Amino acid sequence: MSPKMGRREFLKTTALLGGATLLAAEGAMLTGRSGTAAAAGQDTGEGDYQLAKAKNMIYGVCLQCNTQCTIKGKISNGLVVKLDGNPYSPINCFPQLPYNTPPETAAKVDGKLCPKGQAGVQTLYDPYRLVKVLKRNGPRGSNKWKTISFEQAVKEIVNGGKLFSDIGEDRVVPGFKDVFVAKDAAVFKTLAEDAAKVAGKEMSLADFKSKHAANLDLLVDPDHPDLGPKNNQFIFMAGRIEPGRSDWTKRFVLNSFGSVNWFEHTTICEQSHHVAYKWATAQYSDGKWSPGPNHMKPDFRWSRFVIFWGTGAFEANFGPTPMAEQITRALAEKGLKIAVVDPRFSKTAAHANWWIPVKPGGDLALALGMIQWILANERYDGKALANANRAAAEQDGEKSWTNATWLVKIDQDGQPGAFLRANEAGLVDGDKGKNLFVVSRNGQLVAVDPENKDNPVEGDLFVTAEVNGMKVKSALTILKEQAASKSLEELAAEAGVPADAIVNLAREFTSYGKQAAIDFYRGAVQHTNGYYTAQAIIILNLLIGNMDWRGGLTAGGGSWAAGGGKPGQPFDLGKMHSGKITPWGIKLTREGAYYDRSTLFNGFPAERPWYPLTSDVYQEIIPAAGAGYPYPIKILWLHMGTPVLAAPAGAEQIKILCDTERIPLFIADDIVIGETSMYADYIFPDLTYLERWAFLGAPPSTTTKTTKLRQPIAAPIPETVRVFGEEMPISVEAVMLAIAEALGLPGYGKDGFAPGWDFKRPEDYYLKAAANVAYGDKPGDEVPDADDSELALFKEARRHLPPAVFNEAAWRRAVGEDRWRKTVYVLNRGGRFEESTGSAGKYVEHPFGKLINLYVEPVATTRDSITGRLFGGVPRLEPVSNSDGTPVKDADYPLQLITFKEIFGGQSRTIGNYWGQVALLPENFILMHRSDGARLGLRDGDMVKLISRTNPDGKLDLGPAGVEAVQGKVKLIEGIRPGVIAASWHYGHWAYGARDVVIDGQVIKGDARRRGGLCTNPVLLLDTRMKTTCLTDPIGGSASFYDTRVKVEKV
Repeated sequence: MSPKMGRREFLKTTALLGGATLLAAEGAMLTGRSGTAAAAGQDTGEGDYQLAKAKNMIYGVCLQCNTQCTIKGKISNGLVVKLDGNPYSPINCFPQLPYNTPPETAAKVDGKLCPKGQAGVQTLYDPYRLVKVLKRNGPRGSNKWKTISFEQAVKEIVNGGKLFSDIGEDRVVPGFKDVFVAKDAAVFKTLAEDAAKVAGKEMSLADFKSKHAANLDLLVDPDHPDLGPKNNQFIFMAGRIEPGRSDWTKRFVLNSFGSVNWFEHTTICEQSHHVAYKWATAQYSDGKWSPGPNHMKPDFRWSRFVIFWGTGAFEANFGPTPMAEQITRALAEKGLKIAVVDPRFSKTAAHANWWIPVKPGGDLALALGMIQWILANERYDGKALANANRAAAEQDGEKSWTNATWLVKIDQDGQPGAFLRANEAGLVDGDKGKNLFVVSRNGQLVAVDPENKDNPVEGDLFVTAEVNGMKVKSALTILKEQAASKSLEELAAEAGVPADAIVNLAREFTSYGKQAAIDFYRGAVQHTNGYYTAQAIIILNLLIGNMDWRGGLTAGGGSWAAGGGKPGQPFDLGKMHSGKITPWGIKLTREGAYYDRSTLFNGFPAERPWYPLTSDVYQEIIPAAGAGYPYPIKILWLHMGTPVLAAPAGAEQIKILCDTERIPLFIADDIVIGETSMYADYIFPDLTYLERWAFLGAPPSTTTKTTKLRQPIAAPIPETVRVFGEEMPISVEAVMLAIAEALGLPGYGKDGFAPGWDFKRPEDYYLKAAANVAYGDKPGDEVPDADDSELALFKEARRHLPPAVFNEAAWRRAVGEDRWRKTVYVLNRGGRFEESTGSAGKYVEHPFGKLINLYVEPVATTRDSITGRLFGGVPRLEPVSNSDGTPVKDADYPLQLITFKEIFGGQSRTIGNYWGQVALLPENFILMHRSDGARLGLRDGDMVKLISRTNPDGKLDLGPAGVEAVQGKVKLIEGIRPGVIAASWHYGHWAYGARDVVIDGQVIKGDARRRGGLCTNPVLLLDTRMKTTCLTDPIGGSASFYDTRVKVEKV
């Protein structure tokens, strides 16, 4: 690209739907066809390096993967030409620059960034980016489109009607106005309260109908009022959404529109990991358990021994950019030892002392075997486990404590259930006794208040007793019995490893005091028994008492509350919502709700599974809409997601998406035409992470307090539109604002936040969050004011941004003049970052300092909605199963399929990164052990097709778009467990620029490079009972990615 070519001229050659030509030739600089792209626009003839000047950079946050690194974007001639790490941030520069370092100084220091992060420029300037709104011009999935104006598109989706009569569809399509029916906040609230009474059998259905006769037409089903209002027939389904945008969209969906159906994608990533941690960290107050943090990690810099279980430090996880340095330094400087549990010999395994090639799905047996050996050989920290409350922990120098000694009631069938309460034991009467637990100390019962700071209570570890006619056991006793339900040799056989390997790993793990820990993630938990596996691994950490200790387990450094609500923060965004309503009803996926407590309960099994202990069951959203259970839907909005590609068994979802009766209106916002948005009725262009806002914390591997601020670095690609009289680029925010304006939704427009505080632009929301971060979590915690030079720099660095994005007067108004300088201070640094003072002696810098649950009462008292069986409070050995409990065998299919990620690949967006993924590995392979290859007569490079029991043809039916074969090339290696095959993710696209599309009658040619390799998800198993959804963990909700057995057939 010529240094003199400006942004406007450049985009004319790269933007889809730009100007008169729909797709101009890809610019050589952005496609990897030029050999000297890196220096484009950098040499201005001034004799110095312009990209090391603060005026030519803006700090932001990456989103090429979910590590979401802090970055700096370097700008030349109005274009982003280089991305590097933010030196203020410990995520990308360790040790980081002091927070008060002037931006001019920081500009000369680049933090580290991984390959896909650096290739993000090509995500931004992808030649297949959408600029205008597309409306389908043929059957769903036909890839025939026409452009329409933003204003016309909004009018159509709001008002509905015969929107596709011009292509022969005579149906009336519902619009948002047809679904936004319950509007009166008072009526909304009363209906919710009384519907709950009906479900709780406190009010009869007849009385409910009589009382609310005038408003029964507002309900999805008046015979089942607990399903909620018709507003719930609007479904918002988000893929890679992150804090900031999640808060924004929840405000629209939940608290303005009044639909309970807001979802993100976590169950296809690692949800059972999160759910296990949330219940392990749950706290008890006022008679109920409230879930806690969903993620903890080893304090890598100080650990002496770490087990990476189904994850690693150098490929995926949260994430390689910070963790690679932490691990490498610990290996080189402190003698860290590593074990890796993974069927595949990963890059982390290559640096490890031990590799345990566990059988996929055998992780639970391996963890239970370790627990069995540790308990039998007394290799646990009995002193820490005996502490039953805060005072006891503090007395022993512990920051956290467990419920290992609390007594659990055992029913007549021997099933552990709820904890024994002090009133049941006759220790404390009345309501107070209902909220106190019980331990046995030297044979005497003692009431326990977990948070009591004054009266230390310790309990006996192993107890079996009878109290007032009730059989009870300590939680640790129940765990010991479960772990010993099979012999160590039997567990080893289930895990697919020698018994000696379990013993040696357990012995090593318990040989470093509190300076050992286990890091686990997706590989261990994306199974139908994933929750129990996650719980077992968390318990292994608890057994050695490593929580909050330096080198042990840490919850991380935390973050400043961008949403407000802390003392001294100027904007409580949750409360600043004129006319705010609280959504109610049962979610489409039945998550967070109990089947046997609903009006739909008619004995076990339920029609489809309910998921009371988890959330965001992504793989079930579209199938539930297809089944119309628990109710039919009207509108599906897909945001930044592609479930057809990313979820297992997408062919069934394609069939449902193509059914206009099941999903009457399907809209999407996307940066390209994706594998799922290709089935939409309308696609609205969206912004990439380099063009928009967000605020988010850091993963626990960052042990200092951190809040990252994403802000527009690049001028937007989508066209500019006007909403509420304000100019802005098309995005999910613009569409929501436009719908809010059309419907008059509460909380938007003039005085949308509060009197004098309008909500008309995206910045009206996001800048308030930035101001909250600037003011900190308590009085006196605020950052300094930006001085005049920083204010001038802030403005100059944004000289390339159009007024639709950077309008200084509007930005100042969003926070108020008195808060502007502090807001600029944090934006000039890309967030707020605590400076490390080093670990506080024996402990991590920010201890969790609370109860950790070895036994999880909410799980133990919940029944499976299909089998009617109670779940377990401690992990129990469960085979890989269908939802009705029938084990998955498939012995006729000799190979077990797993996936993984390369360091240069993201979930779905990196296929357009020609500098990164395509240059480094143009296609993925089916990795197979050499012995399996020899047995099957296969050689390197042979093309094979994958087939499974639920996909015996090894094909994916795309509907009108044709059929794709699930096939790829074999690569024979030693570094994988025999009987297991693996394929890396992020390949095998059939959209995202990989396929020809027709727009306004013109054919836009696809790029064959984007079709390279294969995606294995189409052959993953369907649940035999549900038939349209994959195998799923009934507790954690995780989609099963590693429980499918396949055959390979040479093509």
